[in-house]
Amino acid sequence: MGAPDAEMALRVEDLSVLVGGRTILERVSFALAPGELCGLIGANGSGKTTLLRSLLGFVAPGGGTIRLGGDGARRLGYLPQKVSVDPFMPLRARDVVALGLDGHRLGLPLPSRRRRARVDAALAAVSADGFADRRIGTLSGGQQQRVFIAHALVRRPQLLLLDEPLASLDPSSATEIATLLRRISRETGIAVLMSAHEINTLVPVMDRVIYLAGGRAAAGPVAEVIRSDVLSRLYGHHIDVLNVHGRILVVPAPGAGHDQPHVTRVP
Repeated sequence: MGAPDAEMALRVEDLSVLVGGRTILERVSFALAPGELCGLIGANGSGKTTLLRSLLGFVAPGGGTIRLGGDGARRLGYLPQKVSVDPFMPLRARDVVALGLDGHRLGLPLPSRRRRARVDAALAAVSADGFADRRIGTLSGGQQQRVFIAHALVRRPQLLLLDEPLASLDPSSATEIATLLRRISRETGIAVLMSAHEINTLVPVMDRVIYLAGGRAAAGPVAEVIRSDVLSRLYGHHIDVLNVHGRILVVPAPGAGHDQPHVTRVP
């Protein structure tokens, strides 16, 4: 990774990633400022998880640069795509959050007032303090996701990465979590980058969007990226962008091939 960038939480320039001799990402560039929420949108296999893993240092770039602001990788928070919870796991919600502070250490953590205050603050930030002492396995999907976000926040990162955090939630819970993340980014100055399969839940909360297709990206404000001309260039064939009753539909031309955007249908 390059030198820290004091003005931006994250700056990516011409990032390319090859896996097994195949190009997954090709010259992807974007920047994210403190307090911004950015949606990472693309169909399955478009490279969203690879991009996040590159930012985390799990995948070595084949070219380009990644610059993290502040204290760099030590200030990254991360929520992976799937977190399985044993319904009989004897951990309370607050115990799961506390693992974000000391889960890398062997043995039971020693109690401390400061540690408790950090955990309580993270739980309050995601409105999970009301069920902090309940076992994690007894919570609903939306409640569990709040706890996992608190786990990622407890070390006070400057950049929060979330891989498909809305995927397993019902529409109401997904909207609540997206709104929660918008509030957290605004109130704390944390930059948030979250991937999603479809865009409509994120439209009201996003400052920026990165749209991936075929390993390439279009990035910028939503109004400048989610357009027919921009996405048509990205995909290499005609794409219609429609607004129907406040919902965006990204529709490929018939016979456009397998690498097509996800079509969001209006109920």
